[in-house]
Amino acid sequence: MKTPILGTLVVVTSLMAVSGALAQDVTAGKSSFNKCMACHAIGEGAKNKVGPELNGLDGRKSGTTAGYSYSEANKNSGITWSKDVFLEYIKEPKAKIPGTKMVFAGIKNEKEAGDLWAFLTQYDKDGKTK
Repeated sequence: MKTPILGTLVVVTSLMAVSGALAQDVTAGKSSFNKCMACHAIGEGAKNKVGPELNGLDGRKSGTTAGYSYSEANKNSGITWSKDVFLEYIKEPKAKIPGTKMVFAGIKNEKEAGDLWAFLTQYDKDGKTK
């Protein structure tokens, strides 16, 4: 009787450890956002810079931030930002949107890119954390 319970505990504990390792880390994403800050802003009071402000990115259509002058490539990309689209884009922006004005080599590390997405998506369209 004790062996099945112990076995179940081992499995549950292992699953929790694995899911924790795969979890996105907002704090690490904030640190990764330092690479983006020269061109982008996020949070309350964020304004467009060299790149558009990134509040409310999840579900937003590419090329639609008010007051920002996007490239035709970006405006006509047909992209609606989601986690999967962002993760593909951030690896190599110019490959995802040829002709984009964004000059950034990309983030190849999947964990770092996921953490960055977690950080970005905590902000709603008004720059308030959800």
